[in-house]
Amino acid sequence: MDALAREQFERLERDHWWFRGRRAVYLGLLRHVLGGARPARALDVGAGRGAFAAELRALCGNVVALDVDREALAACRAAGRAGAVLGDSARLPFADHSFDLVCLFDVLEHLDDDRAALREVRRVLRPGGLCFASVPAWPWLFSGNDRIAHHKRRYTRAALASCALGAGFAVVRNTHTNVLLFPLIAPAVLARKAWETLRGERASERTNLSWRLPRSVSELCYRAFAAELALARRLDLPLGHSIALAARAEPAR
Repeated sequence: MDALAREQFERLERDHWWFRGRRAVYLGLLRHVLGGARPARALDVGAGRGAFAAELRALCGNVVALDVDREALAACRAAGRAGAVLGDSARLPFADHSFDLVCLFDVLEHLDDDRAALREVRRVLRPGGLCFASVPAWPWLFSGNDRIAHHKRRYTRAALASCALGAGFAVVRNTHTNVLLFPLIAPAVLARKAWETLRGERASERTNLSWRLPRSVSELCYRAFAAELALARRLDLPLGHSIALAARAEPAR
């Protein structure tokens, strides 16, 4: 992630409607899948400064945050959000069957080999342990914002499910998220892609987080995003800007 994107993410992670909405939906869906169970040990892969790790502590006995960014992990540790470990998702520095839950919130799209990373997750999960992952949806929406964030790809639900199955998981949930706002987001992204093509605008100059919304509109976007949780608890949604997947580690054969 380049310097501009890092600054924006760190500054907006707490208050921006998109960050707030994804935490509300992903953690709410994870709580629903857990069904009252409390994992003894959880791993947040690509945890950054620990925004998700901090809230995972309410669901789990012990949370470990892992990232390749020393500065982000130092901030996570200083804030007391979780135990912080420097490491690479391609080679998780943990023994087999070390965790009951592993989360990858918007991580897989950054990796050269997403399936290898999921195989590593499968290795460190106990049999029957849960993997929860979120990714951006729809390859045709790949834009300058993805390039700024160093995304390698966007996904379909079928592609994400295939990746999980190939790594030894049984899919429990596979749903689109950011659903209610998708009819507004998709045309806006496509329009910006067309504008960048026509004007030759450098992708590194702006991200969609640069768009400042009035406080009332921002709050409305957050509420619309969070409201979909009531639907996502009941069924896998067929259309949206992102995808959330929950999968169980199948016992070794």
